[in-house]
Amino acid sequence: MLFYSSRFDAIAQGVAQRISMRFPPVVANDPERAVPQKRIEEILTETFALALQAGSEERIGFLGKTWLKSAFRRELREIGYDDKFVAFAADRFVEQLGRNFR
Repeated sequence: MLFYSSRFDAIAQGVAQRISMRFPPVVANDPERAVPQKRIEEILTETFALALQAGSEERIGFLGKTWLKSAFRRELREIGYDDKFVAFAADRFVEQLGRNFR
C-alpha cells in the first residue's frame, strides 16, 4: 500500500502543480477576476489529459481513484485554492480518470 500511496500522491501533486501554473490560486480565488467556467473546464481537461497520458496503459480501480481524488484535493488546498474550486476540480479529475482508465 505504501507504493500505491506514494505513486498516487506524486501524480496528484504533479497535476495540482500544473493547474497552479495555468490557473493560479490568486486568480481562482479572486471574484473580481471572473474567469469563464468554460475556460476553467478547458484548462482542467487539458491538464488532466496531459498528466494522465503517460499511465494510460495501467488500470486504476475504485480504490486508486478514491486515493487520487483525496490526494489531489489535499494538494490543491495546500497550494491555496478555495474549497469551491477544490471540489469542482476534484470532481472533474475523477471524471477524467473514468474516461482514461476503464
